[in-house]
Parts: sequence; structure tokens; C-alpha cells
Amino acid sequence: MKITNDVVEYVAHLGRLELEPDEVGLYTIQINRILEYMDKLNSVDTKGIEPTSHPMPVVCVLREDVEKDSFVVDESVKNAPERKGSFFKVPPIIETD
Repeated sequence: MKITNDVVEYVAHLGRLELEPDEVGLYTIQINRILEYMDKLNSVDTKGIEPTSHPMPVVCVLREDVEKDSFVVDESVKNAPERKGSFFKVPPIIETD
């Protein structure tokens, strides 16, 4: 075992957690199982294998980001049903009871 009950209690104390005695034992067992599994993973020969962040190649399906000229204000509001100056005029949406 790599982790003892004392270590779990110490970490719980640092995290300001109050653990019951049976929880301490349970967490000790669970953490040790995780660490044993990590030891198995560390024993695998990974020489020559390139690190990856995803199991499959990631391809961006979005278009290239291309800079374009933006609309002139008059052009952007010319089809508005109603406008006030250079703004779209919309009906008020405030509801009163």
C-alpha cells in the first residue's frame, strides 16, 4: 500500500473535510487501487509512441478566418422596417402587470 489512513486524514484536514472512520478506510483503499493502476500504466513500454491529446486526429471543420470589410451603418439598416437614426427601431418589450 502506498497510502495510509494517516495520509488520507492529513489531506482531509488540509481540505477542511470531516471524514468518518469508515470513510477514511474506504478512501485509502480506493486511492491505493488508483495508484496500483497507475503503476500498471507506467510499466507499459511507450518508447517511440508520440504523445497525443486525442485518440483520433482532430481536424477543424470550420472555414478559415478571413478578414473582410464590414458594413457601412446606412447599408446595415437600409432594410429595417423602422429605424431611428442609424439604429433599428423595435417595439418595446417591457410587460406590465
